[in-house]
Amino acid sequence: MIGTLRELWLFFRRDLSIARTYRTVFLFEAIEALFGVAMLFYVARFVDSPQLQHALPQSESYFAFSLVGFVFLDYLYAAIDAFDRSLQEARDTGALEHLLVTQTSLPVMLAGSAAYPFAAATLRIAVYIAWGVVLFGFQLRGANWAAVAAVLLATLLAFSGLGILSASYLLLFKRGNPAKWFFLGVSSVTSGMLFPVSVLPDWLQLVARLNPVTYALSAFRGALLGGPGILAVWQPLLVLLLFSAVLLPLSLVVFAWALRRTKTTGTLMHR
Repeated sequence: MIGTLRELWLFFRRDLSIARTYRTVFLFEAIEALFGVAMLFYVARFVDSPQLQHALPQSESYFAFSLVGFVFLDYLYAAIDAFDRSLQEARDTGALEHLLVTQTSLPVMLAGSAAYPFAAATLRIAVYIAWGVVLFGFQLRGANWAAVAAVLLATLLAFSGLGILSASYLLLFKRGNPAKWFFLGVSSVTSGMLFPVSVLPDWLQLVARLNPVTYALSAFRGALLGGPGILAVWQPLLVLLLFSAVLLPLSLVVFAWALRRTKTTGTLMHR
């Protein structure tokens, strides 16, 4: 166990050291977050009305509703894209071939390569929310941080499987997985990120009920804005954990097969 944690830390420290060589990126991302929050705030001022607030969960303001949906999309994107990006960078730098001859297990290699992107996504969420609190009156008095952490962890586990499957596609076909972008596009429309699911036509509401992102976002929004405890969001957490219990082992098996396939055909380092 200690050895595994040490390996994960080494992966994280490597990626952090690389990121620190581009320090201005952190500044520009913070400024980008400010512009994003300001855009949502002024759009909310334009569209907010008593009728709209009544239609939103917990009758919150549209600014709070949309900001939480916006930052959650960033986290979802990180969970799905981190493995593709890490794999691409390792292959471009030649580190992938060296890594595969070590004794590092496949799950540790995948988890370690995604550790820094997930930490960076969490930091970006904090920056977005901090701008909202400091400059635009975003309220966090009702937040239940234990429930927020539980939902983010369950989301990470649930959608990392999709990210690993996407990385498997990249290994085999040397290009990004179009299904990943299709899933993100469908989720941006049907999961309630910027507008309530209730405004969708019936057939899209059915898609929303089948999409695990809907449950993840509903739980995250409730924990951050409504303050329910972990027990109050147990249903969406259960959906996410069941999703991860099926998808994570399957994705690891597929990735291991894709890795063996590329080694056999000699195309592992091809681009």
